Amino acid sequence: MHYFTHYLYKTDANDIKSYLPNRLSSKIPSAFNQSLAKQVLDDKLYFSLFYSRYGINLPDIIAYNNKNYFTVGSKTTVVRNESSFRDFAKELFEQNPSCDIFFIKKTYSSSGGKNIHILTAESLTNQGGKVEEIYTDLVGSSFVFQEHVNQHSELNRLNPSSLNTIRFDTFIDKEGKIDIISGMLKMSTNNAPVDNLSTGGCAVGIDLNTGRLRATAYAKMKYFGTRTLKEHPVTGLRFEGFGIPFINEAQELVLKAAGLMPALRLVGWDVGISEDGPVLIEGNSDYGLSTNDLAFGGYMTNENFKKVLCEFNHL
Repeated sequence: MHYFTHYLYKTDANDIKSYLPNRLSSKIPSAFNQSLAKQVLDDKLYFSLFYSRYGINLPDIIAYNNKNYFTVGSKTTVVRNESSFRDFAKELFEQNPSCDIFFIKKTYSSSGGKNIHILTAESLTNQGGKVEEIYTDLVGSSFVFQEHVNQHSELNRLNPSSLNTIRFDTFIDKEGKIDIISGMLKMSTNNAPVDNLSTGGCAVGIDLNTGRLRATAYAKMKYFGTRTLKEHPVTGLRFEGFGIPFINEAQELVLKAAGLMPALRLVGWDVGISEDGPVLIEGNSDYGLSTNDLAFGGYMTNENFKKVLCEFNHL
């Protein structure tokens, strides 16, 4: 599995020992993160309330629900059927005229592009179908309604169908020093509205010194077989050398976010880039390191990750 998932059969592959063994990928983050503190990242409502307090730029949460109870500002409304949900949503769009789309994400368990709905003002005029499906899902659990992040035009040029997010992972060492281990850009490759690899997206490493993409992007074999990507399949833009706007500001953002929650020492942050700068989308305390490892070109050669591994081996 290690050999094939890291494309080590390719003629230009790095040494097998450069890459983190798969058996360690999911075990390491949980060893550095206190379980009681994880809820700040795992609960999207708590995440927004906590980080917005400290001036971190986040997508606005316009509304949220717990089953039939829907809250906007300080007002809670009981929504008992699909018709009243449509009325609620129409009013929400009217109150937020700059928004023509809401991302509705499950408060918990919306990783990997799952448990996410996209609601448009236009869809509310259509009977049944998607709106009925969204309503049924919402009243069975808890969700947040997030504003759509208007992506920077340069990243739209690369891939306009999804918000292309940068995954940074940060580590806080024993002395309290915070390092960014690596960065990679995730994006859809099939006109999907989400960037997750599990839905057909790809990831390409970023040289954090220059803010430019590396040459090769990786996707799941389920979608591209043994191919690696040198250019975006839809737009045709080459990855190598493509510059990411606001890359320095994005790094400053995740360093600040990491420092606000020192009980979580190893975190994978997802950052979008708007025309005005970086936007923190979410943080992940339990995440696999294998994609970061692959996009970087082998975490066993990463100086910041060596500090993680050294401490992990002595736990």
